[in-house]
Amino acid sequence: MKRLMDLLVALVALLLLSPLLLGIALVVRRNLGAPVLFRQTRPGRHGRPFQMIKFRTMRDGEDAQGRPLPDAERLTPFGEKLRATSLDELPELWNVLKGDMSLVGPRPLLMDYLPLYDAEQFRRHEVRPGVTGWAQVNGRNALSWEEKFALDVWYVDHRTLWLDLKILAMTVAKVVAREGIAHDGEVAMPRFRGSRHE
Repeated sequence: MKRLMDLLVALVALLLLSPLLLGIALVVRRNLGAPVLFRQTRPGRHGRPFQMIKFRTMRDGEDAQGRPLPDAERLTPFGEKLRATSLDELPELWNVLKGDMSLVGPRPLLMDYLPLYDAEQFRRHEVRPGVTGWAQVNGRNALSWEEKFALDVWYVDHRTLWLDLKILAMTVAKVVAREGIAHDGEVAMPRFRGSRHE
């Protein structure tokens, strides 16, 4: 039932939102240039890698040594607004349609984090990652990594279709309220360095 809901909702949403997606793509192109989409390898179910896509929110920028500038220096006011409304996440509906992601599940993080999880934290990969999840509607980036992982594992153990519907409804409310977008003044979560270092 969960996969069927994912397919139906993602397909209908992509069709209905296609004018909005095109409009956002044009605005991203005008404000940030090409490419319009940000692609990054993320771990999926059981840690298998896949290419996650989002709308681009940062400009290119490197320091004198050729290293990317910090996120805070590359995130533009336009990109910040796009993130605040979560519109940058809409292309992930394509990942849902392909089966890489689910509408609801633990958010896909970085491949670099896989060896840093303890056994309990790695359980978040027992299900497909989600466009939204239990941690996102209970604090999002305002949570610590430990709190976020605990909520992810709780979802793995308690997931039902009704819980997914509840999370989707709560997500809409959180996006409208723009809650939990940043972490203690950061533009995004600080990097996870393993539980011993948090």
